[in-house]
Amino acid sequence: MPSRLPSHCVCGKDFSLSHALSCPHGAFPIIRHNEIRNLTASLMSEVCHNVQIEPQLHPLSGETLHYRSAIQDDDARVDIRASGFWRCLHHHTFFDVRVFNCFATSNRSSTLSTAFRKHELEKRRAYEERIREVEHGSFTPLVFSTSGGMGRAATTTYKHLARMLSEKWNSPYSVVMGWLRCSLGFSLLRSSVMCIRGSRSRSKCPCVPPAVDLAVAEGHLPAH
Repeated sequence: MPSRLPSHCVCGKDFSLSHALSCPHGAFPIIRHNEIRNLTASLMSEVCHNVQIEPQLHPLSGETLHYRSAIQDDDARVDIRASGFWRCLHHHTFFDVRVFNCFATSNRSSTLSTAFRKHELEKRRAYEERIREVEHGSFTPLVFSTSGGMGRAATTTYKHLARMLSEKWNSPYSVVMGWLRCSLGFSLLRSSVMCIRGSRSRSKCPCVPPAVDLAVAEGHLPAH
């Protein structure tokens, strides 16, 4: 456990490594997720068409989904859509990112490989059938752990992405794959450090930015 950490979080719970990586105060877990999503979408836009972040899925029109955990909301979204990633140009592949806390109580009782399979299965049950039947596309879960590992589907995805990028950039596959792994690893590392060391203060920013105050002063305008 790192030194000089607070004993209690601003949410009122005891501060620990596991709690720091999951506490929603400060939106650090969301930032961690979004960094991976944005990096992946940016790289896919280099080699794929119609890459979109958070595309809205078509609403259900009478289809029956088998799993209770399947997402059935009309405004449901996934993290990334890309055309021509796995198949032809007109085939859409949908990706959804999850970064799970490997130190959380729900994951401690299982091996890391089992935890990856569990989270991948949860994502597939939530989205895969709907995307196959309604969107007529394919779905790939991109599951990472806060310690830097990735699931089987994500490993296959980024290997394929590295091959596509190496062909476009005319660079050796090993170089591109190494760079890609470093980029993902450092993104997760930065996010984990931010979760542990970042400020979760309750204090709010002032309503009027300093630039506005300066403009009012220089223009001799009334403050109210």
